[in-house]
Amino acid sequence: MPKPSQAFMRGTLFLSAAALINRILGLISGMFVARVLGAEGIGLLMMAHPLVPLVITITELGLPVAISKLVAEADARGDRTKVRRTLHVSLFVTGFLSVALTTLTLLGSEWIASILLSDQRAYYAMLAITPIAPIVAVSAVLKGYFRGKQRMQTIAASDVLENTVQIACVLALVHVLLPYGVAYAAAGAMAASVVSEISSLMFLLASYKLRGEIKLPGETWAAHLRKGRSTLTELLRIGLPTTGNGLIHSLYHAFQPLLITTSLAAAGISTAAATKQFGMIAGYAFPLLFMPSFITQSLSTALIPAISEAAANKNSLLMHERMELALRLGFLIGAPATVILYVWSTPLTTLIYNAPEAGQLLQILAPMFFLHYFDAPLHAILLGLGRANATLWNYVITTAFKIAAIYVLGSEFGIVGIAVALGLSIVLMTMLNFYSISGSIGLYWDIRPYARGTFSMIIMVLCGQWAIRYLDSLALPMLWNTIGSVCFSLLVYIAVLSFTKAWSQKSKRIYS
Repeated sequence: MPKPSQAFMRGTLFLSAAALINRILGLISGMFVARVLGAEGIGLLMMAHPLVPLVITITELGLPVAISKLVAEADARGDRTKVRRTLHVSLFVTGFLSVALTTLTLLGSEWIASILLSDQRAYYAMLAITPIAPIVAVSAVLKGYFRGKQRMQTIAASDVLENTVQIACVLALVHVLLPYGVAYAAAGAMAASVVSEISSLMFLLASYKLRGEIKLPGETWAAHLRKGRSTLTELLRIGLPTTGNGLIHSLYHAFQPLLITTSLAAAGISTAAATKQFGMIAGYAFPLLFMPSFITQSLSTALIPAISEAAANKNSLLMHERMELALRLGFLIGAPATVILYVWSTPLTTLIYNAPEAGQLLQILAPMFFLHYFDAPLHAILLGLGRANATLWNYVITTAFKIAAIYVLGSEFGIVGIAVALGLSIVLMTMLNFYSISGSIGLYWDIRPYARGTFSMIIMVLCGQWAIRYLDSLALPMLWNTIGSVCFSLLVYIAVLSFTKAWSQKSKRIYS
């Protein structure tokens, strides 16, 4: 196997292993917080969080994505000065903007809370999470550098450290602050995120110092900044469309709690009940839906510099091989995950969150969320190809559709309508990204493995339902019924995949 492919797969493996550990840690933390704070407390957390991504998006200016692309290209040419200048210019810009905007946010926090928060008890949680913005922004720049250098193991280690520290702090702070009320406990959970991000940033800085670029004679920060105008122009040309995408994303998520609670109010639901229902969908259903996507997310992280490198070298074959691998892996992971989340929706939300009522929302979202396992690689491919503008416009269209759908369906059908609206937006986003790539460079597509994989999914559903009924007839507790039936259905899925040889043969490449 060629060296670039080895680096690509090794990076994906490191990130996937770290992501698995992080998801497990996050699930443990989420179970504790959900059981202690309840749906109402989770709703407060979800309401307080969206402002921070908005500040981070503005301060990053899309530079982490641009850095990984430029560093990968400069590193391939052996241009060490360009690598260091790219990093230094990016750190200066993000550092300055993040500190300035975070200061303004803290000074205007009460005014911001009066506009964005439909439940003012979320104010303390919003205040606690605000200082995280400059820490995350600088960390993102360093991670962009390490992605460009294909040093995914450093990113993986920092992520594991961050989540380990976070779960320890969450357990401690929520326990200490809960006697003072759910609002203070939610603020403690947010403060734990700040502490964990600081630990991750310290690790990234130490890793750069130990294994960073060799400093050349006469090289200083001031020299890089004086000569960095052209580098900044390059960074912004790539990063600004990504910033537009992230800005719309952050603005939408900042107003999403207000949008959802307003639509629920139009359906005749009180503020407290709306907060609880928002907590169920954002704090219970979506974490479970995103849980299995850690492999495709890790693959997507490694895809951006890998596709950039292949495209820069005009290696069309390697580029399409990596794209095909990403899409197949998305199906391979997404298929059984979708079956499990659909068939066992209520047992999962009951066992993990003690919230059986959230099972209906999870079951509604799971089939449509299946396409999300393709969307992350598709988005990364477009960024690697330099098609950031396409991702921006696709997201604009999807967000406009989502806002309209949430209000119309939510005000008519309540939280069930909102779940359907969110699911439909995921379907639309994936299809738009797919057509953008297909219309640009084409996609190699062989329908046979996907047809066999779909057949495996159907058999998995049937066997899983049979196993549930059989184990239920033995009067097993819900925990052992769920574990036994899920494991049995997974074994059946793997066996059918192997029997049909769904992934063993080489694809006949067909342009789509």
